[in-house]
Amino acid sequence: MRETRYQGPAIGIDFGTTNSSLAVITGESKVELASFPTSGGSTLSFRSVLYLEQVKKAGGAKQTLSKTGPTAVEHYLEAEEKGRLIQSLKSYLPSPTLTGTEVFGRRYTLEELVSRILSDLRGHAELQFGMPIRHATVGRPVRFVGAETEDDDAYAVSRLRDAFTMAGFESVDFEMEPIAAAYSYESTLDHDELILIGDFGGGTSDFSLLNVGPGVRRRGRTSKDLLGNSGVGLAGDAFDARIVRKLVSPALGSDSYARSLNKTLPAVPAWIYANLERWHYLSFLRTRNVSEILKSARLRALEPEKIEALTALIEEDLGYQLHQAVQQVKFELSRSTSAEFRFRDGSMDLRIPVTRSEFEEWIAEDRSVIERCVDSLLESSGVGSHEVDRVFLTGGSSFVPAVRRIFASRFGEDRIQTGNEFTSVARGLALRAEEAMMTAPIQ
Repeated sequence: MRETRYQGPAIGIDFGTTNSSLAVITGESKVELASFPTSGGSTLSFRSVLYLEQVKKAGGAKQTLSKTGPTAVEHYLEAEEKGRLIQSLKSYLPSPTLTGTEVFGRRYTLEELVSRILSDLRGHAELQFGMPIRHATVGRPVRFVGAETEDDDAYAVSRLRDAFTMAGFESVDFEMEPIAAAYSYESTLDHDELILIGDFGGGTSDFSLLNVGPGVRRRGRTSKDLLGNSGVGLAGDAFDARIVRKLVSPALGSDSYARSLNKTLPAVPAWIYANLERWHYLSFLRTRNVSEILKSARLRALEPEKIEALTALIEEDLGYQLHQAVQQVKFELSRSTSAEFRFRDGSMDLRIPVTRSEFEEWIAEDRSVIERCVDSLLESSGVGSHEVDRVFLTGGSSFVPAVRRIFASRFGEDRIQTGNEFTSVARGLALRAEEAMMTAPIQ
């Protein structure tokens, strides 16, 4: 299918599981990123979250309002009576069984929820750049989280396209996220290279092997320039979950026992701790049933103080703050061989030492999955590791030393490069959009 050339700016949008970003070509291949207001200034990352809250109108009737991005998080944290904070919507796109959810008595489709985030993302960019945005090149992972077949991936893309349409876009073209990252890297080259791109998002790790460079652009790209794609449905979120499971949950009683007649049994059901591993699930635990379970467990527990800490975490709805602390200790372990997990908020006060070697042991299985994915890509593409000129890593988990070693052991540290870890995909998508506009027929 031939791409259609549209009159207007070249726009790239990286709609991520955790963060999103938007880039526009403002001059001859000059990329500018959209910035978004926060209480502390501005940011280039638009949190992929939606916050719904009910407010009273004049006369006492209730109205549901929505906030997205950094503003959504700020409203959620400041609210005395919490509304509904929803994130990681991208990871549900391949699932035909998850059609939507009910909030405050109204049913919302998944596409509608996603479209609210995309609409605000577009609106902020239109204000900044002073022009309407109706067409975009949009990133997509090689394999969506939870997708088991090509049909699942196609279904996810279809739903994402519908969400963009609902958000006011007249058309979107999709491009693989690692290929978009390759366009970003290619813009820095003065020679041709065979590169391996590793794009680590919140929910997926994607890889591509392709030829890039000024010579490739001059002669015109062909399908043979892309030697192969591969991806797995795990990345940063999975690493965070391991930290919660192995480090945080034990401090909150996951390994604790309680007296029950003449037996000792686990103090709290395991499914409660499973909900801690995704911070936006924590609000689901604020129910009367869970409250009664924890009250009973605290009375019988051999370590009641741990159950009290778990109860405080749930009742004070500190899931977001907890996972910010988790990401902070992960970042510190990327720079140092040891760190201290620190979490002090409300009545919670946790300080737990942790070493990099412990963290690497926790993610060993995930690391093996990523290794097999990279090796499979090289094998299926018929490319030896010595033939790859450069490895370009992007995304938050590219900072993790254990992840970096996967590539250093195969290609050598001197061939690894990183840069613009959180915005490379959006930059590359804008460059890809510009290329498409220059080569496709005008509509």
